[in-house]
Amino acid sequence: MYAVLKCGGKQLKVSKGDTVLVEKLAGEKGEKVTLDNVLLLADGDKLTVGTPVVEGATVTASIVEQIRDKKVIIFKKKRRQGYKRKKGHRQYLTVLKVEEISAKPKAKKAAKA
Repeated sequence: MYAVLKCGGKQLKVSKGDTVLVEKLAGEKGEKVTLDNVLLLADGDKLTVGTPVVEGATVTASIVEQIRDKKVIIFKKKRRQGYKRKKGHRQYLTVLKVEEISAKPKAKKAAKA
């Protein structure tokens, strides 16, 4: 079973037991996080595609650690103008371990007679 979810503006394909890096989420090490922006859910031959999300589907993960990514250098230059700028950026990231993928469809409302 796997799921495609949207987190931090990116789409991730996750399975139970996977460790993934996402943009920083609030929480401390060991806390549980529930991600409910599930775009696609696959269980064997059964494939459920959301419009835009799969109703009732959630991915439960625990926070392994909060880290910072490697530095990205931003360098701008205009030749023959004496213009140079150098900046660095380190993105805050959260390491998640996927514990459970659940698909609990919401009960349909009965039609009025």
